[in-house]
Amino acid sequence: MADVITYRDAVAEGIAREMRRDPSVVCLGEDIGAAEGVFKTTVGLLKEFGPDRVWDTPISEQAIVGAAMGAAMTGMRPVAEIMFSDFLACCYDYIANEIPKVRYMTGGQVTVPLVVRTANGGGLGFGAQHSQAVENWVFAVPGLKIAAPSTSDDVVGLMAAAIRSDDPVVFFEHKGLLATKGPPAAEGHVVELGRARTMRDGDDVTLVALASTVPVALDAAERLAGEGVSAEVIDLRCLVPLDVAAVLASLEKTSRLVVIEENPYQGGWGGTLVSVVADEGFDLLDAPIKRIAAACVPLPFADALEAQVIPGVDAVTERVLELAAY
Repeated sequence: MADVITYRDAVAEGIAREMRRDPSVVCLGEDIGAAEGVFKTTVGLLKEFGPDRVWDTPISEQAIVGAAMGAAMTGMRPVAEIMFSDFLACCYDYIANEIPKVRYMTGGQVTVPLVVRTANGGGLGFGAQHSQAVENWVFAVPGLKIAAPSTSDDVVGLMAAAIRSDDPVVFFEHKGLLATKGPPAAEGHVVELGRARTMRDGDDVTLVALASTVPVALDAAERLAGEGVSAEVIDLRCLVPLDVAAVLASLEKTSRLVVIEENPYQGGWGGTLVSVVADEGFDLLDAPIKRIAAACVPLPFADALEAQVIPGVDAVTERVLELAAY
């Protein structure tokens, strides 16, 4: 086994492991077969599993997710790809009104065990319609689980848990992380949905991050260490279930909280997290909670402007130093 694996290769590896384990797992989406995915995240799947289990679809998000829903309701475990997360908007009726309601409305007689995986987020200059971080879109829908890994081993482990889930999962793969490298996942690696991961221990402030903001938080923590501030970094890994317990446990040590999200500040998932912390952990706090989020504007195409919209290391470091001095 290689010493490292890229995040993009881990996506294909995670899917392949589950397809080998369970013959009911199938994949469908635009250009996922012969082309092996526009982001090369389905490399080798068609070759290994053939066209009966890897389905190239028309360019129709409604068709992809609708077919996946029907397949899941009849006993398969489909993994459907929406090429860019922005275009979840095109199949939002299925995502918000149909898929998450079936198990409840049938009294548990019918489940919809499907995964909708999608390339999410900015930082690569893809412009306003192909760069959004849209976890908050699905976070508002009861009945959906949400995973957003930041590392290659978590891609594999969370993919396994997502595909095995009897509830629908929206699985966000961050475009800005696809080329990053990390240790390969061990055989049989499964990461429980809703279990956060402490990426760095610290005593002075808790930084909570997700997907692309995890490396931002880690870089900021390294810089802060040079300023005498010890930052603990928590990777939520999932939004539903949301591991508030891990955040509260960290706050028992640090008493200060900064949440770093790529969603726009208005309506971002961080608003929910800090609300719960204020309700359940107010007595743990020695300073105001701070949220660092993307600006509420369409994503610019120009890289210099995009960098002003999406939270970066400088912004995080500056805000934490202010909080540490509170």
